Amino acid sequence: MKKKTEQLNDKMDKLISLAKRRGFIFQSSEIYGGFGAYDYGPLGVELKNNIKKAWWKLFVTDRSDMFGLDASILMNPKVWEASGHLKNFSDPLVDCKKCRKRFRADHLLELNSAEPKHEKEKISELPQTCPECGGELTAARNFNLMLKTFIGPVEDEGAVCYLRPETAGGIFTNFKNVLNSMRARVPFGIGQIGKAFRNEITTENWIYRTREFEQMEIEYFINSKDWKKKFEEWLELMKKWCEFLGIKKENLVLHEIEDKDRAFYSKRTVDFEYKYPFGTKELYGLAYRTDYDLSQHQKFSGEDLNYTDPVTGEKFLPHVIEPSLGVDRTILPVLLEAYSEVEARSGEDDAKHEKEVVLKLPYELAPIKVAILPLSKKEPLGEIAHKIEMDLRRNLVVQYDETGSIGKRYRRQDEIGTPFCVTVDFDSVADKKVTVRDRDSMSQDRILISELRNYLNNKLIR
Repeated sequence: MKKKTEQLNDKMDKLISLAKRRGFIFQSSEIYGGFGAYDYGPLGVELKNNIKKAWWKLFVTDRSDMFGLDASILMNPKVWEASGHLKNFSDPLVDCKKCRKRFRADHLLELNSAEPKHEKEKISELPQTCPECGGELTAARNFNLMLKTFIGPVEDEGAVCYLRPETAGGIFTNFKNVLNSMRARVPFGIGQIGKAFRNEITTENWIYRTREFEQMEIEYFINSKDWKKKFEEWLELMKKWCEFLGIKKENLVLHEIEDKDRAFYSKRTVDFEYKYPFGTKELYGLAYRTDYDLSQHQKFSGEDLNYTDPVTGEKFLPHVIEPSLGVDRTILPVLLEAYSEVEARSGEDDAKHEKEVVLKLPYELAPIKVAILPLSKKEPLGEIAHKIEMDLRRNLVVQYDETGSIGKRYRRQDEIGTPFCVTVDFDSVADKKVTVRDRDSMSQDRILISELRNYLNNKLIR
């Protein structure tokens, strides 16, 4: 068990190193010592955009009952009063009296157990000594996770505003606007991708827990009598999404939250958990939130948010099913699943390399779709290669690489997950063909340059 844990941690370390070296993820403000945050580099932002684009298509535009939204980050503070965030959005915090380090209480409880903690623990079960230095810990106290700011030139209570802790607030406050403007009929949903902010006590495990993150969230409005059927439909769609991402079934845990551990307004919650190198942790969540959200906003705003069925005449306050997914939380398992080390593959200098890293990303998510590799920089190969590059750039993200041996160039592309490499060789001048190499199968096809774009499109759209 210890050896397996060491191997997992080694994989995590190698992945973090690769992500920085190849331009996926950098430490934010690194030249100033960092800030517990991360920036997405040239390849990372492409991966991130591809994930968001794929999610939007599957969860929003592929469905006739879904609408999109992009709500404000700064909202009227009453939104968060109605949602309960100002009063209840907190984590228990303890401090070490000796080294002054702060800990989340639930994280300390997990340190004392080899198994993931699913049930709410009693504060009395907290350890009394600091896991870092052995010093005495303070009693637990609640710490609100809302990030506060001020609107206007005067920083007083009347100017207080909050960075949204989740994207759902903007969806609920726009329920009536979308209902009326789009002539929507229940059941229907509103999807949104956007930034959210939480003043986390501690950030941890690279991009897993940060204070600034991006969510892909849906609020699906239903008649309460249909909740079981609709819940199952969303559950299956989320399973399909995980399969699309390349997440292996053995690494995914669907955890049915028990009554005593659910939020008071939830009738059913299923957490999608992933077996990370640092433990089994939450990946996504699916919750049936009843009519809690709209009833709260109706109460605090004074606005009638009831829906009248145009066919039956039935008037009711819609209930909500919420599939909640994180962009950053998605990127980490995608990279972990894709990262692989294989025996040295084809290339003139492979004998020097016992292992090669291949990032086996799903084709749709790969940052670079095609690499153009001329065997010579000189004309006419360079000219042919650049013409191919310009043609493919019209609808694909392409990288041009003419430096080093062909073996080294193949390895560079394998390492960043590029599905296809197009080699322009000396025969290309006469036969007007290029060699296309597949990242996973290592197969090579000789393709007419005039047919190359269609060939790649057919391969990349699966």
